[in-house]
Amino acid sequence: MEEVEYLDGVIRRWQIGGSSFLAWPERGARLMNWNISYADGTLRDIISWPEITEGSQFVKARGGNPILFPFCGRTFDNGIIHYWKDESGTSRPMPMHGFARQGSFEIARIDATGFMARFQPDHKAKQSYPFEYDFDVVYRFEEKALTVELRLRNRDRQPIPWSPGHHFYFALPWVEGTSRQHYTVSIPANKACRHAADGSLYHVTSFRTEDSLANPELIDRIHYDLSEPTISCECLGDDSKVEIDVGTSKHPDPGYALVTWTEADDSPFFCIEPWMGPPNSPEHKIGLHIVNPGETEAFSVTVRI
Repeated sequence: MEEVEYLDGVIRRWQIGGSSFLAWPERGARLMNWNISYADGTLRDIISWPEITEGSQFVKARGGNPILFPFCGRTFDNGIIHYWKDESGTSRPMPMHGFARQGSFEIARIDATGFMARFQPDHKAKQSYPFEYDFDVVYRFEEKALTVELRLRNRDRQPIPWSPGHHFYFALPWVEGTSRQHYTVSIPANKACRHAADGSLYHVTSFRTEDSLANPELIDRIHYDLSEPTISCECLGDDSKVEIDVGTSKHPDPGYALVTWTEADDSPFFCIEPWMGPPNSPEHKIGLHIVNPGETEAFSVTVRI
């Protein structure tokens, strides 16, 4: 592991075999880039990172893996966006995707295999999510895989709700001369839905568990109730693939969700996002998880090639 000056700070680089991982643990616990070099001299980006020139652009950069905590997507309180109602009935502000991706973290451990960073909530975060807790992001790197675990330890006297997730920006297309129509994604979900303007979920009645990434119906679609934990994205040209394991059980929690999204037809990325539950979980309760006082819960995801 080495330190690298970047913009207004210092990031870290891990070189493990042919794979190189770049991350800024103190800023959003953000994994920025994963690329791998092959014996023939070719280089492939697995998780992409854009060119940016100022530190102010970092949080909203379309790349890496922004951490979504304590809730994913948009939350609502009776139709009012960017609010959520806690168990006491108090309505509280909540930014889209929460506040960890733009927050500060403190490195708790760092070594040749990865790091653990602990969230340092500021005043706004404490107002939005008024609990006593430790939220840790743990990365472990291998030559052809990474595992990231989100951990919430309840240090409060009351239960704490959460439903976090990831926003992986996968580089795509990754084979020269291909486009999205040459890639498929397999999502073993029993249910799919979309997020309505009032915060409710409406079900998609017809969808394919294996679909082309060129299908516009994939954009902003939420898949959940997974029958098995592995999601696969494959290039039809050479059978290369990216696999994502959601959770650590052969039978995933029925609330676990997988969201597919990209920004535009020509964006050099496609996002395949493992979430602990669909957006607005505090209101509709699907995928909302509760951590009792003194307990710790984790959400683990592994990506491999």
